[in-house]
Amino acid sequence: LSAGQKQLLAFARAAIRNPQILVLDEATASLDVATEALIQEALERLLEQRTAIIIAHRLSTIRNVDRILVLKRGQLIESGSHEELLGQNGLYASLYKLQMLGD
Repeated sequence: LSAGQKQLLAFARAAIRNPQILVLDEATASLDVATEALIQEALERLLEQRTAIIIAHRLSTIRNVDRILVLKRGQLIESGSHEELLGQNGLYASLYKLQMLGD
């Protein structure tokens, strides 16, 4: 199986188990953009009424979460929603803009 197929299988297993808390570490890192969009849709449904800790460098994967915590060298430097963090023009906004230019 490819890395992307393995991740899809892991999501299916998580959905079947129906956990109350999920930890996702770079959950869409190995996926192409089209597959990532499908996974994002499925994740939104899977994460409803659940607590999730999502570790991500690809910021498009966390745009719709309730709260984003931005860490730098192990220190919390920003916190808020996607829109709030963009409005702060801090590290998150800079990284997000760089990633959007690259896509």
